[in-house]
Amino acid sequence: QVQLVESGGGSVQTGGSLRLSCAASEYIYSSNCMGWFRQVPGKKREGVAGIYTGAGSSTYYADSVKGRFTISQDNAKNTVYLQMNSLKPEDTAMYYCAATDYGGSWNCNPVSSDAYNYWGQGTQVTVSS
Repeated sequence: QVQLVESGGGSVQTGGSLRLSCAASEYIYSSNCMGWFRQVPGKKREGVAGIYTGAGSSTYYADSVKGRFTISQDNAKNTVYLQMNSLKPEDTAMYYCAATDYGGSWNCNPVSSDAYNYWGQGTQVTVSS
């Protein structure tokens, strides 16, 4: 059974930082794509960051978060992190961890890929001005 369990959301002021965690079951974590998406009610879901958990660990970011967010992995814990710095009110959203078992680093870019087929329950991030 595939499980993705997010944690780490919360409320911060503009300029603050948060780190999201996504613990995955081993099957989906190994040599696959894992990513973070976000959604605001009434708006389309947006891909934020993605990582290939296999060799090379390629990473991908939406232009809106480049230089501020960092996605990383801990293979020993089957966990992916999203470190979010210099947070802005427009980063406020429900953040979802996602994964795909279609394989191949080319599927990992959350901005362009439609391959993500497993989703966590979401964690809320609120940034106040």
